[in-house]
Amino acid sequence: MADYSKPDYWQLKARKEGYPARSVYKLDEMSEKFGFLKNLRPGAQGGGLRVLDLGAAPGSWSLYVLRKIKTSGLLVSADLSPLSREFDKGLFSQGNFRFIQGDITDQAVMGEIASQGPYTLLLSDAAPATTGNRTIDTARSQELAEAVLAYAETALEKGGSMALKVFQGGDTSALLRKIKELFATGKSYKPEACRSESFEMYCIGIGKK
Repeated sequence: MADYSKPDYWQLKARKEGYPARSVYKLDEMSEKFGFLKNLRPGAQGGGLRVLDLGAAPGSWSLYVLRKIKTSGLLVSADLSPLSREFDKGLFSQGNFRFIQGDITDQAVMGEIASQGPYTLLLSDAAPATTGNRTIDTARSQELAEAVLAYAETALEKGGSMALKVFQGGDTSALLRKIKELFATGKSYKPEACRSESFEMYCIGIGKK
């Protein structure tokens, strides 16, 4: 079994560059490859990109987005857990950032998130509490990914893009089929910063129909 308690290259790099988790480099790679924060047009409501970050804690992806969009646009983040304030240097207090603490499948939370949309970009690094049983963990991840995809269907504007995490296995092929139906381009992707032994992957959707 891998020793996740020992910091690896990506974890050390993240803390040196002011992020609470190594996951920031997964987003950075995907953003550069797919142009998430460069090539998208301004949101339908104007004022720059409107980004939704689901499963945001401890906050690396949210920090990355805020550092890219600066004071323009809007970032709405949601998670059951609070975000780390260790590295934000006031970014989480900016007027163009909203954090919603709660379950993303809760109706009240869903309504609050929807009220801030529609969004140009949906990001999700959400993962379930793991048990060590791959069958159970994969099924829970699939269920969570389906909940995120529901946001893409209802809260993402036409032409928008998405990246969501899911554990490989189970019925991820069915999830990808749904994404390909919803977006002009749908594919799976595994960033370099993912642990080699990890069975996580990301589903990418470009150009919502």
